[in-house]
Amino acid sequence: MAETTGRVLQLLGLMQSRRVWTSEDLADRLGVTTRSVRRDVERLRALGYPVHASRGHGGGYQLGAGAALPPLLLDPDEAVAMAVCLRLAAGGSVAGVGESALRALSKLDQVMPSRLRSQVSAVHDTTVTLTSPSTDSPVEPDVLMTLARACRDREHVSARYVDIRGNETQRRLEPYQLVTTGRRWYLLAYDRDKQDWRSLRLDRMSDVRAMGSTFVARDAPDAAAYVQMSISSSPYRYIARVRFHAPESVLAQHFSPASVTIEADGPHACIVTAGADDPERMIFYFATVGCDFEVLEPPEVKAAVGAVAERLHRAAVTR
Repeated sequence: MAETTGRVLQLLGLMQSRRVWTSEDLADRLGVTTRSVRRDVERLRALGYPVHASRGHGGGYQLGAGAALPPLLLDPDEAVAMAVCLRLAAGGSVAGVGESALRALSKLDQVMPSRLRSQVSAVHDTTVTLTSPSTDSPVEPDVLMTLARACRDREHVSARYVDIRGNETQRRLEPYQLVTTGRRWYLLAYDRDKQDWRSLRLDRMSDVRAMGSTFVARDAPDAAAYVQMSISSSPYRYIARVRFHAPESVLAQHFSPASVTIEADGPHACIVTAGADDPERMIFYFATVGCDFEVLEPPEVKAAVGAVAERLHRAAVTR
């Protein structure tokens, strides 16, 4: 009986980790026959877990949503990760979830072993979250959860989106991955109408709906790198490439990864890519780093170096 119970719990854990399983895959993972899998599925159903079965291509067993939330099985790493995320969410980074996150965290903390609880406390005690009166618009929880599920299940979504100029469009998307900078959430998605990759801010999305149809995964760009490039360059009129005569470790202390991209150019130099609407403001920004630099492109930013230098020289000799 103990062996059967343990196998049923293992089966439940597998079904919670992936959307659809074939009986053959489950049998292989559990080391049993497909007949044993069918019996264990019936045991789960008897315990109140809604396990659906479908035939044909893409079919198999799927754990569905029930009338009540059934227990979830978490391994130690998952439990720690969930507790840390709940503590962050309780700080208000997602609209309306602070109180709910605290309630969920209290339930999780009650049943966590002391060794795992100490790991969560260590992360929390050594982490400080910076807040600002001008905090960006928080993401609606429904938007976040809908997109997270769609990324996991490779499901088409539709959404209304307002771009940086205030233009609203209807988007048909293949969502791939969510990226957060700590201040904002972004979605890496393939735009089916534009037939190209896009980085979309979640707080500018509304009426987000999962369409029920799935897509075959494409060769996607690295989500973090793509979003970083998008938010540091694409919204601006001028995109500058600048060689700084300093190692990457030094520049990383001055530039935020959400505002520029830094590429090593030998052991003692780096190429920084950044965007702005005003070239002269950009030069002042670069000068505050305190390292020698040269603007590689574009011509407008190169010209701004001379204009700023002349203005500073006049200020220096004025008596």
